[in-house]
Amino acid sequence: QVQLVESGGGSVQPGDSLSLSCTISGRAFELYVMGWFRQAPGKEREFVGAVDRSGLVADYADSVKGRFTLSRDIADSTKSIVYLRMNSLKPEDTAVYYCAAKLADDHAYNFWGQGTQVTVES
Repeated sequence: QVQLVESGGGSVQPGDSLSLSCTISGRAFELYVMGWFRQAPGKEREFVGAVDRSGLVADYADSVKGRFTLSRDIADSTKSIVYLRMNSLKPEDTAVYYCAAKLADDHAYNFWGQGTQVTVES
């Protein structure tokens, strides 16, 4: 069992940058793949990106590739933090962003953060 706590988010203008963070803690937290998803009003939740347990391998949705960057730090022996750096933000990036965790062999993400709002508007 792991716990996920997100922070960051807010309102920015198009072209601005913003960073989100997700702290994972709990049993064997270091073994989990960390992903980010988002859900805009009236739309289904979509995959944004994911980073493996080492923090060295990341995958991104085409819609954010080249603008968003994932990184992962081992904060201490009890938790690690995953950062989602978002550059060149567009109005269509407006959504509630969720971090999620799964073990590498699992198909689905089993643990979810509470979500944080990102709004991009002029």
